[in-house]
Amino acid sequence: ARTVPIGRPMDNTGLYLLDERLRPVPPGVPGEVYVTGTGLARGYAHQPDVTAGRFVADPYGPAGGRMYRTGDLARYRPDGVLEFDGRVDAQLKVRGFRIEPAEVEAVLTGHPDVTHATVTGDGERLIGYLVPADVDAAAVRAHAARTLPDHMVPSVFVTLDRLPLTGNGKVDRKALPAPDPSAARVEYVAPRDERETALCALFAEVLKAPRVGVHDNFFDLGGHSLLATRLLNRVRTRFGASLSVATLFDSPTVAALAARLGGAAPRSRPKLRRRTGSAGADADSR
Repeated sequence: ARTVPIGRPMDNTGLYLLDERLRPVPPGVPGEVYVTGTGLARGYAHQPDVTAGRFVADPYGPAGGRMYRTGDLARYRPDGVLEFDGRVDAQLKVRGFRIEPAEVEAVLTGHPDVTHATVTGDGERLIGYLVPADVDAAAVRAHAARTLPDHMVPSVFVTLDRLPLTGNGKVDRKALPAPDPSAARVEYVAPRDERETALCALFAEVLKAPRVGVHDNFFDLGGHSLLATRLLNRVRTRFGASLSVATLFDSPTVAALAARLGGAAPRSRPKLRRRTGSAGADADSR
């Protein structure tokens, strides 16, 4: 099941679903679960620091009231039942975006060839792990790009025979292998015409790579949505063609992107010319 129903508050118990600023969230929107009521504990025994972080003032109750911060995320269904939506401590922050990995994983496992998936991040990119090992990662990326916003589409995928698990059956994220940089490269194929030459240069410039072949995948080489925007801005300047990030997800290699450009030819790069400044010193201008 995509979601897990967890019921309603018990007698003498209250629940709040609150956002990061302790504001109630509307029905259907995820919020963190806070518990109030007569059965609320006083705190954790002999752990004042942990208690202070979990047992916080209740802004909606009587003076001096407290509520317990569970760390669970949930949302209200139309019938008032809560659905479990993951953990706050599972959130990833990538390039300033807060991402719920469970939302990305649900889309990835929605691809018919994916049995299991998990998502991690390193601050600059999302990394998707897919089972089985023979799944077509490019097809899964295109599938994700049709559903998710750009910043939630993993930049790189790793395929595995199985996901490593802890003793209690959860994914052991510490045991997930790091993406192999060399695995992202295919056999180098040099550009075959002026258009591919220009695109290879733009790919290498944006990715800070020594060289890029026509079949190297932009995202497998470390590209992400922010770098994709930079690349497409340069493509627009050089070719006069406006392409969307979705186009790059569908055509992430130089060869494929060159085909999407149709008959557009690269413009000459503007040359630097010399001029004399007001004080007599030479100055460069484009």
